[in-house]
Amino acid sequence: MENILVAGANGTTGKKIVNLLESSQYFNPIAMVRKETQKKQFEDKGIKTVLADLEKEVSHTTKGIDKIIFAAGSGGKKVKEVDQEGAKKLIDAAKKDNIKKFVMLSSMGADHPEKAKDLKEYLEAKQNADIYLRKSNIPYSIVRPGALTDEKGTGKIKLDKKLNTSGEISRTDVAQTLVHVLHDSAFVNDTFEILEGETLIGESIPN
Repeated sequence: MENILVAGANGTTGKKIVNLLESSQYFNPIAMVRKETQKKQFEDKGIKTVLADLEKEVSHTTKGIDKIIFAAGSGGKKVKEVDQEGAKKLIDAAKKDNIKKFVMLSSMGADHPEKAKDLKEYLEAKQNADIYLRKSNIPYSIVRPGALTDEKGTGKIKLDKKLNTSGEISRTDVAQTLVHVLHDSAFVNDTFEILEGETLIGESIPN
């Protein structure tokens, strides 16, 4: 079983990712949380945690880790500090410890933040983090969903390098997609967009 560090484990999408990993036969989740009080909910289920703040030191978080899912976000409050610089710090730590794959939860629109009416600063931060990851020489997958919803997941998506349309997708289906691309051969050193769709997630992503 591979040890998967989930950055942003306490977030809505992060918790879904951790639950999926916990029930997987391939992966063992390590929940990265910012506060001591956030550890109990995971440890009560027997899930290991690591305490780290993306605005501070994170180099200790990647010890004994095989792969990483970066699903952390500042919720628009500290996009530069967390979504950009925090991601860069974790990428640096991952590189130092020879992490086998780094899966980045990005966003549609991150390739052209200048076109955005709102969320421009957020998309710029995501773009900068994505570029930094591409240049890191760590095997990566960058996943760019449309607007996230709390609707029930369908297990089906629309996936392409560029979808050329806007839309929504449930956090549940995003979490499933992120876990699927952890597999070694799935979209290595690749970036793609996802929306709700008609194709099963398992069929959309090669294992």
